[in-house]
Amino acid sequence: MKAIAVISGGLDSTTLGYLMRDQGYKLEALSFNYGQRHRKELAFAETVARDLGAPWTLINLEAAGIGRMLRGSALTDASFEVPEGHYAAENMRVTIVPNRNAIMLAIACAAAGSSGAEAVALAVHAGDHPIYPDCRPDFIHSFEAMERIAMEGTAQISILAPFSSHSKADIVQLGDKLGVPFANTWSCYKGGEIHCGACGTCYERREAFQLAGVKDPTEYAAEPVFQAP
Repeated sequence: MKAIAVISGGLDSTTLGYLMRDQGYKLEALSFNYGQRHRKELAFAETVARDLGAPWTLINLEAAGIGRMLRGSALTDASFEVPEGHYAAENMRVTIVPNRNAIMLAIACAAAGSSGAEAVALAVHAGDHPIYPDCRPDFIHSFEAMERIAMEGTAQISILAPFSSHSKADIVQLGDKLGVPFANTWSCYKGGEIHCGACGTCYERREAFQLAGVKDPTEYAAEPVFQAP
């Protein structure tokens, strides 16, 4: 079995890669530069792919001009501050990059169809659902149905989202069992020298390790001063 795994360099997608390898898939790793301010994650993605023995391809949407069109998000637009607080808080909506997963999946499915892969894997999880509509199961199922029409007679690609009903703490527990090198993953949206400890993804990362009962190897610049909603 062959699969294309979308690997960002974060905790979730790294665990996804290790899970897919454990399940016997022959992997290719695909990463995207869409102009994110935390693009240092891509160096972690390359390392993950190398550790998994998976060929790695970086799709540079920013160089193609697409990144410049994805404005209005704190992840891609310097005129917005990266919000601090719990990941489920309403202010995290400013981190939405419109149609990001649809863009990535369309490219990944095309690559899968061209390379003979049977599946594309994405690491969306249940904690993403309140904020990001393109991380929800109905989006994944609808996109898969659309791709089967788009590639009829050419390929039949399954879209795998094994964490769609799992919390981030569940992912940490699974990753711990799989031997995922969590220290070699990046989550922080601010993209500084170390994890800021205050943005939504840092809060969620820290909370996930605590709930999972797994030692967090991450160095944070600050302790959070807020509570979960």
